[in-house]
Amino acid sequence: MEMNIALLPGDGIGPEVIEQAVKVVKAVGKKFGHTITFKEAIVGAAAIDATGNPYPDETHEVCLQADAVLFGAIGDPKYDNDPKAKVRPEQGLLAMRKKLGLFSNVRPTFTFPSLIHKSPLKKERIEGTDLVFLRELTGGIYFGEPRGRNEQGTKAFDTNVYTKEEITRLARMGFEFAQKRRKLLTCVDKANVLATSRLWRETVQELEPEYPDVKVEYEFVDAVAMRLVQWPKAYDVLITENLFGDILTDEASVISGSMGLMPSASLGTDVKLFEPIHGSYPQAAGKDIANPLATVLSAAMMFEYAFDLKDEAQAITDVVNRSLAEGVVTEDIAEESKPSKTSEVGDWLAEQILK
Repeated sequence: MEMNIALLPGDGIGPEVIEQAVKVVKAVGKKFGHTITFKEAIVGAAAIDATGNPYPDETHEVCLQADAVLFGAIGDPKYDNDPKAKVRPEQGLLAMRKKLGLFSNVRPTFTFPSLIHKSPLKKERIEGTDLVFLRELTGGIYFGEPRGRNEQGTKAFDTNVYTKEEITRLARMGFEFAQKRRKLLTCVDKANVLATSRLWRETVQELEPEYPDVKVEYEFVDAVAMRLVQWPKAYDVLITENLFGDILTDEASVISGSMGLMPSASLGTDVKLFEPIHGSYPQAAGKDIANPLATVLSAAMMFEYAFDLKDEAQAITDVVNRSLAEGVVTEDIAEESKPSKTSEVGDWLAEQILK
């Protein structure tokens, strides 16, 4: 198969972890006989510095022409520490999602047998956890208008807006995911308070008869926030709005023991983007110490969700599990073994795939 992959390294440790993912993707291509072409583009703080725009038109075109996008991270302290900055790296991320129509963020949470003791939660509570969040990405309070402050600067406001169409397309994807898994779908909302949440619940209820094999549960977001750390194994597929999903998926990520291990996908009707859930971690940039495994596992998701190549995806997942079991890991999760550099982990993974 021929594949055209756009690379958006971004900021901080983004270029380093993307480099390791590319090594692994190339190894998979060689082993399974695929022809893979990469094209790199700028985004985030790197793009602001170069063009003044965190998501330039040239980058957008590269993404549109690609079969899939591998994305690193966005963020830079010089913008984080300036509350009056008019252009921010994160605006590039929001613009990219909106322009590419990436309406669903797929965030799996699972445990690694060799690292389960590193989770802050008890082993018996989390062992066997296998859940996935579908977070709506292009609506809600992050995009709603009006927003801003009054003339005196003493009052600020944001607007949470959802249409039935936005909810329906994400909910259908959630039902379809559930059908392929344990057939349990949880709709997370705040329908006792918010009008948008009541529309979410009403829309999902209307879709239920079309998916009779899927059991649907409705839970308030605060209850899910509590149950995620008490009984995460009770969940299978969860769907929710943008803000709730942003918070809950980060909470769920600690179950595995490290945010540096969790991959994600952002799916639209045409373009599919894959990225680690961690940030740009600027303190580690250029030091060759960042954990690349979440980005590598995002590449595994790319093979599965963008190209429907499950064997290739499994090959990556298997070699990552071996690296964890054998201690070929970076300093954030190394224990008795000597920590490896970011580049060394990437080299080892690629070599093992080709064996």
